[in-house]
Amino acid sequence: MRAEFLGKDPESSEGDSPTLFATDRTDRVTYIAQGWKVTDPQALADVGSVPDHETLIEIPEEVLKFYARRYAQEKGTDN
Repeated sequence: MRAEFLGKDPESSEGDSPTLFATDRTDRVTYIAQGWKVTDPQALADVGSVPDHETLIEIPEEVLKFYARRYAQEKGTDN
């Protein structure tokens, strides 16, 4: 599996950048998100049990805009 850089949070400092990548999987469309590991006890309690092979990350809304842009381009609705 390969990862294509889509964008990073423009408000983050160097080396501390929530980032979004698209993968080249052929069986389904997936993304890799780099973000801040969620350690807040209340947030973890609200989410509940997380399987050992998964983790929770927090990313700013600005990073999700890179997904929206790619989706619009793929669907031909990018203006």
